[in-house]
Amino acid sequence: MNAMKKHLRDYLALRRGLGFELGRAESRLRSFLASMAVKRANRITTMLAVEFALRADHRSASTQAGCLSAIRGFAQYLSGIDPKTEVPPAGLIRQERRPQPYIYSDDEISRLIDAAGRHPSTPRYALKPVTLQCVLGLLAVTGMRLTEALNLKPEDIDWSQGAATIGRAKFQKIRLVPLHESTLRQLRAYAKRRDRFFTERPWRRPVNRFFVSTHGGPLTSNDIGADFRTLTRHLGLRAPGASHGPRIHDLRHRFAVATLLRWYRSGKDVDRLMPVLSTYLGHVFITGTYWYLTCTPELMAAAGKRLETRWKGGRHGQD
Repeated sequence: MNAMKKHLRDYLALRRGLGFELGRAESRLRSFLASMAVKRANRITTMLAVEFALRADHRSASTQAGCLSAIRGFAQYLSGIDPKTEVPPAGLIRQERRPQPYIYSDDEISRLIDAAGRHPSTPRYALKPVTLQCVLGLLAVTGMRLTEALNLKPEDIDWSQGAATIGRAKFQKIRLVPLHESTLRQLRAYAKRRDRFFTERPWRRPVNRFFVSTHGGPLTSNDIGADFRTLTRHLGLRAPGASHGPRIHDLRHRFAVATLLRWYRSGKDVDRLMPVLSTYLGHVFITGTYWYLTCTPELMAAAGKRLETRWKGGRHGQD
């Protein structure tokens, strides 16, 4: 088992060297090795992998499929070291389909951000509405991931160059996100409100984050998510008590779709620019970017118009 642990360390180092973060996969694989140790198993088998993936604490189909996928990747690596290692075949556990993205309209974005600024609060929690408003606004205009915005530090924003450095993004990619002057104005206004709030409350010492809670601690995705669900219910975007509905992450989908739509309408070479969008969004593989480009009626119309123009041009050339 010590040898297996060493192989796991080497595998994780290799994958991270290729740009993958693997936080969830690592915890699942370490848990799997622990279950193997209990059973005194020193080699991966399909039976062991499936039993682990289907155990009681892995309730959702997506969690089960994710566990098996993590084990499959490690088993493929080990099979080059020990040919007797069994690699679980794909498709043994049916994974839940990815949720259909919700593409917000411009009006819905405006209403959402306005409602965030009016979120109920008391003087003690006066920073909360402006924080929520600024976070959602930043996500809408930059396409950042929520965790990227919440992990921003004050020094990550270059005010003179108009850019934010994303230092601990998904897959540990470091990139620059340009910020429009209007965005910079909103961020400056928030920073002044934040600093004044804590100056008036010297007993609270905020952590080194650009966005912080009213107590000065780091904000979490759950903190923002709970308020977001309240806002979307209030605006009628989500039914009362519904667990499903528009997500914060859909702001990222909307940004990607809006970008593609602008390119189509302005006659840009979309195929050539796709790697640019992929790099901007912080994707390791361009296939991750294509997932965001959910077809909307406007997008389909723009793409169809481009195709029609090219087809007519080719036909006239033949005539």
